[in-house]
Amino acid sequence: MFIPHTIQDEQEMLHAIGVNSLEDLLQQIPADLRTCAFHLPQALTEQALSAHLRELASQNKSLKNFIGAGCYEHFIPAAVPALSSRGEFLTAYTPYQAEASQGTLQTIYEFQSCICALFDMDVATASHYDGATALAEAVLAAHRVTGLREIIISPLLHPHYQEVLKTYTQHSGVTLTYAKATAQGTLDVEALKMQVSDQTACVVLPNPNFLGYIEQAEAVSQIAHSCGALLVAVVNPISLGVLQTPGAYQADFAVAEGQVLGNPMNFGGPGLGILTAKKAYMRQLPGRMVGIAKDKQGRRAFVLTLQAREQHIRREKAASNICSNEAICALNAVIYLTLLGPQGLQEVAELNVERAHKLAEQIGQVSGFHVQQDSPFFNEFVVTCPRPAAEVIEKMAAKGFAAGYDLGENRLLVCATEMCTEADIKAYAQALGEI
Repeated sequence: MFIPHTIQDEQEMLHAIGVNSLEDLLQQIPADLRTCAFHLPQALTEQALSAHLRELASQNKSLKNFIGAGCYEHFIPAAVPALSSRGEFLTAYTPYQAEASQGTLQTIYEFQSCICALFDMDVATASHYDGATALAEAVLAAHRVTGLREIIISPLLHPHYQEVLKTYTQHSGVTLTYAKATAQGTLDVEALKMQVSDQTACVVLPNPNFLGYIEQAEAVSQIAHSCGALLVAVVNPISLGVLQTPGAYQADFAVAEGQVLGNPMNFGGPGLGILTAKKAYMRQLPGRMVGIAKDKQGRRAFVLTLQAREQHIRREKAASNICSNEAICALNAVIYLTLLGPQGLQEVAELNVERAHKLAEQIGQVSGFHVQQDSPFFNEFVVTCPRPAAEVIEKMAAKGFAAGYDLGENRLLVCATEMCTEADIKAYAQALGEI
């Protein structure tokens, strides 16, 4: 890390605020938290450090990826990073001054338009921190709309999303309750009918769910709305190339992790939180939205509008105080969607279905491995292994494969996207047989 302050600079700053040392400045912090013994080696020159980092990087193993579980490897056209890394985008700050930020505002407006078309929803925000926080914001919005406190969650929601929901709602008076799941890895619709009531604010439905299986979204929507509750859908944007849109089954809010739209996995971040809603709930959305207005000369102008956050309105009336906008990731998404178009996105989604089902078929032919196919799935599915999943993952890594996500005991969550070729699939199944 480059730190520009010299010792003399530090002394001048300390003198200006009336303390003698950094230790005096940090006295209010407990001593055990101030201990920073990093034991760093002697400093290197830039040339030597670059060589050292290259040497460390060369030790990384390159494994063929069959892990999904919320972060997915998809092909990203070269035009996506080439365009989004242009200086006018990469260096642009939050567009508070609309007259100086028309380009950035237009790209965000186009992002919102693409997302509304893809999700078949009325409005979309200018993006959020990630999918989990977008879901938390949607749930809190449903609570504000209905005035009710019970939130029913599918137990097949991503575990990380569940934890973020608990964090966001722990002091809001909202009660999180779990629905029941079937042995087939989907939400128990009949049990849900008995669980919803006139005290239910919303039902949270992931589709596909964390295990990759496709839910009866229309049935769940009808059950939620029958008692006055709202439906919050959590979707995979790529899957909408072949599956019903949230708008088609009357979701009130629909959220997603937009990493799959032109953003690399980047070791788990940054993500792209997508949040959409019906028009009736537009003013309950946190963060910011971009709209179109006219200037004094009657020309089209892009402006920030409906900013229900504490920087613009009274804190107690703010929809949210945590609403980071991932603008560069949203830009990648809109470039990706524009390049593919509706037909291209459908083809990518179909490839995901095709490759995943071919992989499931191949794994099912390996002695001792059982693929759970009682429910339809998109590009992920559960495999029951003849030995602990952790052991399978370790042995497959030695053969060059990231075999999947360990669900505990003998269950393995396996994913195949368009990045997995038929040769990759055959090699994966062969390796399973060898271990």
